[in-house]
Amino acid sequence: MSVAVASACAFAALPVQAQTQSDTQATATTPAARQAQTSDTIPEVTVTATRFSTSLLKTPVAVTAFSQDQLTRKGVTSMADLGNEIPNVTINQGLDSGVQITIRGITSTNFTETGDPAVGFHVDGLYSPRPQGAQALMFDIDQLEVLRGPQGTLFGRNSTGGSVNVITAKPDFNGNYGRAEVDFGNYQKKQISLVQNVVVNDSLALRGSFMRVVRDGYAHQTQDLSEANVPSKGWVPNGIPDVDMRYNHPVSPRDYYTNQDEWAARLQAALRINKDLTLRAAFENFQDSGAGYAFFRDCASGAGTRYACPGSEWDIKVNVPGATDLNIRTLRTGLDWNLNDHTSVNYNFAVSDQRRSQITDDDLGLQNAPSWADIAPFPNTPDGNWGTWPLRDTWHRTADSRYLSTVHELQLKQKLGSLKYVSGLFWMHERNRIDYEMTEAIQHPFGDPGSVVYAQPNRQVDSKAIYSQADWNFAPKWTGTLGLRYNDDWKQDQGGKVYGANWIGNPAYYRGMYDRGTPGTPDFVIHDGTDLTQLMGWAGGGPIAYAGYANATNNDHKESWSKVTWRLGTQYQITPRQMAYASISTGYKAGGFADKVDSCNYHLCAATGKPGEATFLPYGPETVTNYELGYKGRFLDNKLSLSVTAFYMRYKDMQLTGNYFVNQIIPDNHLPCPADQPKCDVYESWRTINVGDTRIPGLEIEWDYKPWHGARFGGGFALIDTSVHGFDNYSDDYQCGDVRAEFGVQPCPAVYNGTNKALLGRRLYDITGNHLPNTPKYQVNMNFAQDFDLAGGYKLTPYVKVNWRDKAYFDLRNSDWAHIGRYQAAYALVDASARLEAPEGKWFAEAYVRNAFDKRAKTSGDSLWGGFMQASYVEPRMFGIRAGLNY
Repeated sequence: MSVAVASACAFAALPVQAQTQSDTQATATTPAARQAQTSDTIPEVTVTATRFSTSLLKTPVAVTAFSQDQLTRKGVTSMADLGNEIPNVTINQGLDSGVQITIRGITSTNFTETGDPAVGFHVDGLYSPRPQGAQALMFDIDQLEVLRGPQGTLFGRNSTGGSVNVITAKPDFNGNYGRAEVDFGNYQKKQISLVQNVVVNDSLALRGSFMRVVRDGYAHQTQDLSEANVPSKGWVPNGIPDVDMRYNHPVSPRDYYTNQDEWAARLQAALRINKDLTLRAAFENFQDSGAGYAFFRDCASGAGTRYACPGSEWDIKVNVPGATDLNIRTLRTGLDWNLNDHTSVNYNFAVSDQRRSQITDDDLGLQNAPSWADIAPFPNTPDGNWGTWPLRDTWHRTADSRYLSTVHELQLKQKLGSLKYVSGLFWMHERNRIDYEMTEAIQHPFGDPGSVVYAQPNRQVDSKAIYSQADWNFAPKWTGTLGLRYNDDWKQDQGGKVYGANWIGNPAYYRGMYDRGTPGTPDFVIHDGTDLTQLMGWAGGGPIAYAGYANATNNDHKESWSKVTWRLGTQYQITPRQMAYASISTGYKAGGFADKVDSCNYHLCAATGKPGEATFLPYGPETVTNYELGYKGRFLDNKLSLSVTAFYMRYKDMQLTGNYFVNQIIPDNHLPCPADQPKCDVYESWRTINVGDTRIPGLEIEWDYKPWHGARFGGGFALIDTSVHGFDNYSDDYQCGDVRAEFGVQPCPAVYNGTNKALLGRRLYDITGNHLPNTPKYQVNMNFAQDFDLAGGYKLTPYVKVNWRDKAYFDLRNSDWAHIGRYQAAYALVDASARLEAPEGKWFAEAYVRNAFDKRAKTSGDSLWGGFMQASYVEPRMFGIRAGLNY
């Protein structure tokens, strides 16, 4: 079905829950409802984790729910801001404006146009396929629900780790009202949020909402004008920068990396045809014009060594200022039809048009060789050289992209005495295109630019499913659950081309506009940064600019997969306020493939002595089976709610994306690798691989307690003990040679040269029992608030929150070594605020601070060059004042 036809057929419809739930949730945003929530008992929370509206404490799923007021207090504007709030959940900023969500150790780092997340992201119950969608501002929502564990039956696609469901606030018929909020903070932060509900008549209600946030970057950014300067080795400066100057210009802090420049708007309509039929429509627009995220030097790791930072960890030098133009327009429509008192039909449709261009400085001035390094001579020889050079200058950009997706879901819900069920049909289709360019401006062996472009005009992803789940109350206090889902997926690349080559410099990049002379002669020079022009590279005419290279690689390819997932469970209602459950559930994520490459990167393969073969580096599906026991209850006259979940998961064929071993090669010079380049005979590529069998046992506890009048104490505890098995060909080749020796770290294993040709070149190391990345063994989060009633009906509420996380690794090697380890030690973050609220909630003012003690905690880490380590960090201390008005 085309987008136009689908939109026409579905115009009058929008995803909705039952009428009573929509109205109840909407009412919760009014001042009267907020006033009612100040009682000394825990308010009832309903969730949609079972596709029915059920009490949180009677839902046999591990789920955490947040209201809009809770998210505002936490300073949350996107999923990335919830990184430490939920047991066994980690959320980090990902590549290319994506968000990486990890639940119970399961995640994805593939943010490409055909990559799939491991945690399903839904808006109003409808799947959103691209990880960039989770970056959209969270505003004017009724509830955010995070489901932990595989949701392979009801939420299906790409939910091996869990699922996130953002439930937007709907138009209601309770009157005309609105809300306005502003937020002013450090780094020149300015934020405004507006909401207006309008009742047109008894049948039609409208709701509009808008959010805008701008903030300076907290990076210490300076302009990069670097030159190679090692005269003793022939690298003689001439006063002209060597780094690429085509995009180099000064920028203000407003445009530094790590800034914010975003806005979003949503317009919704609800039309009551009659008491049984409701139609809804919503149009949403999100715009991100920020500079993008950045990595930084890990100064703590280098302290006390020759790799120590000369300044702050926030210091970066930039010759390619970041620029993002990400726009996501989404139309969601649907229909809710109550056929009778016990039967309803829901049809939901969404079309999303995501367009993005983005340019990013990859080296940020942090990858230049230090003065004491063994710098290779200036490459004025017939063979050039492959040694360590003084400068490295790399950048990448999405010149243009469009990800167009349509999602249809039809559900039948019915209650027949002691049986209730939901059955559904699901169809998602994506048609994506992208022109993605990677350039290294000074590349071996002669200093010519290395450049590659992935021009993918038609990459399609298709997923269809049929599912059903039934709950049978087979005894007075017992309920049994059975669910099944059949999934059918395929991915296809049509007309895709790969131009150029970035692993080796090529004078064809200059297109005859620059002559660097002949290597080995007196007239040979390496270009200055000003010698490169916009007529070179993809900007110079697309494919035409790469005519001097070898023929482009053709990427046409298609693969398909199918799988049945299921859920089996039982639930026992101990008392009206206490429930226990047991379940077995499964999850599945489809496989995929990469761009076509040569299996030995156009060198001779060490195993055969012959050239490599074309391969798409395919990978298979991953699956999860989850065994779970849970308990939920209320105590002390509804003043305490408690949820406890124990689980054991078998995670098979885990998909890992990164630079992984492909083959051992024979270097072009046929010489052994030098000490500072121990991997010169190894071909690694950015790819996805499957890894054997991982065991994931764990425990999660959440509580909410009102111990006395006006007080509220909430929190959570998580234990998870992931254990990797079945990765028999893991290659431990990180920091081999001099760097490990310098820091007294166990040497890398010897290179395998046995009879198994598939293992040649690997440094085999047994990681059995190691932990999954970004999965701390223990987590504790606690928050406390106390209402103080003031004269005249005013209320003052101080609030404090502490989140503690145990040590987490960033690699499967679990390298927790001093100075060159890839891990984050245990740490705690503290947030605090004080809120003054007017009578009946008419207005409020709040002072807040996040990361109050300005903790430097890493969310990722790796080596930049030798012992120079890089890291991504949580945001530094953020503070400000926010105020709001309800009318």
